[in-house]
Amino acid sequence: MATTTADRISRPTRRNRKKRESERLTFLFYRAIYEPTIFLKAVYRQLIFLFVMFLLGSAIFVYYENLPLLDAFLASVSTITTIGLYVPHGGNFLALPRGEAALLIVMIIFSVGAGASIVQSTVGVAVKGQIAKGEAEKRVIERLKGHVIVFGYAHLGRYVSEKLKEMGVDYVVVTRDPHAHEDLLRRSVMTILEFETRPIDALKEAGIARAAMVVVSHEKDPDNMLVILSARKLRPDVRIVTVVHDPNLVETAKDAGADVVIPSSVTLGHLLAISAVTKDLVGVVFSEKIGTKEIAQFSVFKASPLIGKPMQEVAKLALIIGVVRADSVAQDIFDPAFRIKEGDTILVLGDPANLLELEEEAHAD
Repeated sequence: MATTTADRISRPTRRNRKKRESERLTFLFYRAIYEPTIFLKAVYRQLIFLFVMFLLGSAIFVYYENLPLLDAFLASVSTITTIGLYVPHGGNFLALPRGEAALLIVMIIFSVGAGASIVQSTVGVAVKGQIAKGEAEKRVIERLKGHVIVFGYAHLGRYVSEKLKEMGVDYVVVTRDPHAHEDLLRRSVMTILEFETRPIDALKEAGIARAAMVVVSHEKDPDNMLVILSARKLRPDVRIVTVVHDPNLVETAKDAGADVVIPSSVTLGHLLAISAVTKDLVGVVFSEKIGTKEIAQFSVFKASPLIGKPMQEVAKLALIIGVVRADSVAQDIFDPAFRIKEGDTILVLGDPANLLELEEEAHAD
């Protein structure tokens, strides 16, 4: 049996829940590694310089105070850190050789400067602690398989991400907005920061080699086209779903490599128009093969002429896709023995004319 795109997308099974828990623990593990690494990268020069000052102080105390090496090193650390365990000449600074005093002054001044720089860098690392989090997330993304890449994090991308999270599907968000990127990192959402006109790099970082689908939802159509072309170049077999804001670009997006193209203006206009003429609309199906179809529900009241009729007769008015009876979907609705009852809710698929005709027949208004 052929494997479909939907099959390749991680679903909220028990196995996937365990996998996501493993990913969370892996993420925490990588953070534990990268946070000190980021700190060391920020302050390693100052630490080396400070260690050199410790050695210089040790040499001063060995030469001028005749202290053993270990004691001299302890005295140097004590002096530089201002702990004060050792005071040369018992605190009688007038008795200090002038050369020792000059060297100690230089050592202390430079050491204090290095210490202040370490404190400043530490604060900077704390303020920009998202760097470590971002590095950890990159490593977790490298382990993802069968996930969805959501390209663009405006209102549409945000909605797609929230729905994928509700469904328990693994996904990675790609955004150009640094503020959105930082916010997503704070909320532990897998995210990649895309640099202008470099979608190929972002797609690679988001793991397109192992992804099942790419959802393209930028606010500008040219940006969407660039991402579609880039994704198709990197993965000829990946499924690409995109939105276009100009309905004239539907075919252009398909030519660029998109599998599914949804024109946002047409979609919203369609929903608004149908909602204006019927109160029973509950959904819309978008299909390249059958076009746009509405899903409506009708409650069968006591006076409805549909009561007692078989489904074959009702289906002449619209395509019936289900009947809800006693809060559950009825089975075998096309069995000749099945009859419509009061309190049933009929789910139908059709165009506006069919739906309005069934409304009138069912006295649903």
